[in-house]
Amino acid sequence: MKKVLLYYKFVPISDPTTVMYWQRALCERLGLKGRILISVHGINGTLGGELDSLKSYTKEMKSHPLFKDIVWKWSDGTGEDFPKLKVKVKPEIVAFDAPDEIEISDKGITNGGKHLKPEAVNRLVEERGDEVIFYDGRNAYEAKIGKFKNTIVPDVKTSRDFKKDIEEGEISKHKDKPIVTYCTGGIRCEILSAMMKKRGYKEVYQIDGGIVKYGERFKDDGLWEGKLFVFDDRMKMGFSENSKDIADCEKCGKKTSNMVNATDVRRELHIVCEDCASALVK
Repeated sequence: MKKVLLYYKFVPISDPTTVMYWQRALCERLGLKGRILISVHGINGTLGGELDSLKSYTKEMKSHPLFKDIVWKWSDGTGEDFPKLKVKVKPEIVAFDAPDEIEISDKGITNGGKHLKPEAVNRLVEERGDEVIFYDGRNAYEAKIGKFKNTIVPDVKTSRDFKKDIEEGEISKHKDKPIVTYCTGGIRCEILSAMMKKRGYKEVYQIDGGIVKYGERFKDDGLWEGKLFVFDDRMKMGFSENSKDIADCEKCGKKTSNMVNATDVRRELHIVCEDCASALVK
């Protein structure tokens, strides 16, 4: 059985290079592919492979004092989700170009927004209605096929663009409102919410575990609508058979979640339904 494993942990790492060599050797021994980024701030990984191998990986990680309490996020895989293994040391485990804006302890980021479990997100919206604004912490192309209701989607192509958006974009008009940040697995909002608080946002939340955990809990019966963009060869995933297509095909206008990568550049993906995509190939 093939699976995909997503995780991160903000924790001070004094020797990222040693951790990098250990991670590379561990994944190679278990036959896992994917991407792992390591910095002095922590670790961020997405791996695919056999279920037993991934379970062995999590077992080994749990035996390490720095990584023993990682929250793991699982999804179905094909076995061909990642072409190869990449394990690298980087200045940041998410490239916001803001390494000095987060404060890290053994408990993670200490100056970020308040974590809300999926049930708490729904309660907040029930209690405060349209006053609550969702802010998409992903790149704009990811939000085309799926997003939360009442969401402001920033016009950003990379994580580095968020600094300008929270200072000058549409979201900057709502600093006094309750804002729920969200992203795929939660990692980007850890940093984004800290950046927002530093810029005077009064009430900032983040969905604990991101869209993945919310979707696991509520499937397609909650505040999420559409499909989830994922950074592997699957490109997208739904949380149930009831997941909807919310994007419009650029060729015919039909509702679809199919994304076409004509340039091998993620941020230049196009929304093209399967029929139109087939016609383009012909």
